[in-house]
Amino acid sequence: MAKKYSSTDFGETAEKLTALLPHKLAHKQVELGDVNEKFSSERKHPVHIVDLPSHSISMSIGGLMPGDSSNRHRHSYETVAYILEGRGYSMIEDIKIEWQAGDAIYIPSWAWHHHVNLDEDKSAKYLACENAPLLQNLGQLAIREEA
Repeated sequence: MAKKYSSTDFGETAEKLTALLPHKLAHKQVELGDVNEKFSSERKHPVHIVDLPSHSISMSIGGLMPGDSSNRHRHSYETVAYILEGRGYSMIEDIKIEWQAGDAIYIPSWAWHHHVNLDEDKSAKYLACENAPLLQNLGQLAIREEA
C-alpha cells in the first residue's frame, strides 16, 4: 500500500522520480466493447467507458439517439466533452450552449445540465473527460445527482 502523507510530511520530496508503467497502456476499439449498462440506463444513452488505469481523469464515449436527450443532472466533478458526431445543445444551468461535431464544451462542477440531440435521423456522439477518479481518490468526493 502506498504511503499516505500528512502535513508533517510536507518537507519530504523524492530525490528521483521513477515512471511506474501499468500493465495496460491502451484500450483498443473502445466502441466495439460492451456498453456499460449501469451508466447507460442512468444517463438514458449508451456509454462506453475507456478502461485505462488513470487515477485522476476518466474518459467515456457517449451518444444520444436521434432526437433524444439526457436526464438533467449535476456532479461534483468537471467535464470536458468533445463532440465527435451530430449537432445539438446542452443546457448548463440557464445557459443554452449549441454544439456540433468538432466543438468542445465545458461543464463546471455541480452545475445542473442536460444534453439534447437536434438531429431526428442521426445519433450524436461525444468523448467525455472527467476528473471523477481524482476526487474519488481524495476521499470519495465524486457525487452525482439526478433532477
